[in-house]
Amino acid sequence: MTEPPVKQQTTNAFYGQAVASFAVSLAAVAVGIGYLDASAWVRGFLAIAVLYLTTSAFTLAKVIRDRQDAVQIVSRVDQARVDKLLAEHDPFAKP
Repeated sequence: MTEPPVKQQTTNAFYGQAVASFAVSLAAVAVGIGYLDASAWVRGFLAIAVLYLTTSAFTLAKVIRDRQDAVQIVSRVDQARVDKLLAEHDPFAKP
C-alpha cells in the first residue's frame, strides 16, 4: 500500500511575511519614483514599467506552479498504474 502524498502548506506567518514583503517593496519603489528628480513622463514610464514587471512576475509564478502541479498529477497517475499492476500480479501463477 502506498502512502498518501504529503500535502505541502505554508504557514500563516510565512504567507503574511510574503505579502508584507511584497507590499513594502512595491511601496518603496513607488516612493522612489515619486521623489525621483525627473519629468512626469519619465516617472510615469517607470511606474508603468514597474507595474508591468509585477504582473509579469505573477504570471510567471502561476505558470511555473501550474506546470509543477501538472507534473505531480501525471506522476500520481503513473504511480497508481504501477500500484495496480503490482497488486494484480501473482508471482505464483502458472504461465
